[in-house]
Amino acid sequence: MTYQPGRNQDRTKLVDAIDEFFLARMPRKHSPHTLDAYRRDFAAVVGPLTEVTGKGSEDLQLADLEIRTLRRAFALISHQSAATISRTWSTWNQLFTFLVAEQILPGNPMAAIEKPRVPKGRPKAIAGDDSVDRLLRVAARGRTGARDPWPERDLAVVVTLLTAGLRLSELLSLTMQSIDGPPGDRVIGVRGKGNKERTVPVEPEVEAIIAEYLESRLRRFPGRIAGNAPLFVANDGSAMRRGGLQYLIDQLYREAGIRTKVPAGALVHALRHTFATSLARNGASGTELQRLLGHESLATTQRYVDATAREVRAAARSNDAYRSLKQVLQDRDRPGGGYGADGS
Repeated sequence: MTYQPGRNQDRTKLVDAIDEFFLARMPRKHSPHTLDAYRRDFAAVVGPLTEVTGKGSEDLQLADLEIRTLRRAFALISHQSAATISRTWSTWNQLFTFLVAEQILPGNPMAAIEKPRVPKGRPKAIAGDDSVDRLLRVAARGRTGARDPWPERDLAVVVTLLTAGLRLSELLSLTMQSIDGPPGDRVIGVRGKGNKERTVPVEPEVEAIIAEYLESRLRRFPGRIAGNAPLFVANDGSAMRRGGLQYLIDQLYREAGIRTKVPAGALVHALRHTFATSLARNGASGTELQRLLGHESLATTQRYVDATAREVRAAARSNDAYRSLKQVLQDRDRPGGGYGADGS
C-alpha cells in the first residue's frame, strides 16, 4: 500500500511510536551501543521536525510526518556526511516498516525520501610493512611510560585483536568461557552485531600468550577466576572498558612510532581491518572472511578482497605501460642516459 499523507493517519504520538519500536526489538538483545545509535538517529531528525512543524518533540504525531515534512527535515541535516545521513535514513526506514507491519500506518514514506549513496571506502588497515612487528614488540616488552606496566595483558589484547579480527565491543564482551576446545584446537566464541554468534580459531601461539596473561593476572589478583568473569581486565582488576581499551591501543601505537600510519577515524578498528586485509592478501576467500569477521552481507566483506586480491593485482601488472616504464627507467639510469628537451 502506498503512503497517503493526511488520509486516515494515526494520531499516535511519535515518541510513543518510537517506544513501541524499541519494545518490539527487545528480543533481539541489541547491545547498548546499538541502542544508543538508534536513539541518536531518531533525535537527529526529531529536532528538524520540530523546526519544520513548529511543534514540540512530545507533541509530534505520526499524522505530522507527511512526505514533504520529512523531506524538509532531512534537508536540514544535509550538512552531515553521506554515511551519517544514510544510517539515519535506514533507522527511520526501520521505524516506518515496523509501523506499517503493525498496521499503524498505511505505508512507508521513506521510499520518497532520497538516501545518499555512500562511496565504498578502502579498508582502514595499518600502513607499513613493519608496523605490526613494531606494535607487537612494544606490547611484549611493556610501555615505558606506563605507571603500572602489564605487558602480558597488553600483548594478549593486541594479539587477540590481530588474530581474531574482533570489534572493540566484541573483545570487551569476551569472558573466560569464550575460549573453548581442547589444547591446540581452541576457538574463541564471539557474540557480534545483532547478537549473532561465531567462532574464530585460536592458534597455539595465541593460546600460549593468553595463558601467560592469565598467569600474570592470578599473580596480581590471587584467587579463582569465575567462568563468567571478563577475559580482559583493567589494571585494578575490573572489566576493561571502552575508553580504557582505546587509550591502551593509542598509547601502544604512539610508543611503536606508528600512530601516523593508522588511518584517521580508526583506532582499535584498524587492527580488525589489518586482520582482514592480511588474510585477503594471502588468499582467503570472501566467504571465509565473511564467516571470520561476522559480516551479514558478503558485499561488506568483498571490499577487503577487492583491495588486496593477488589476481587483480597481477592483472593490473600485465598492463603494457609497466613494461614500457621499466625500459624507460633502465635507459634513464644508464650512464649518459637522461632526457632531452624533446623527451627523447
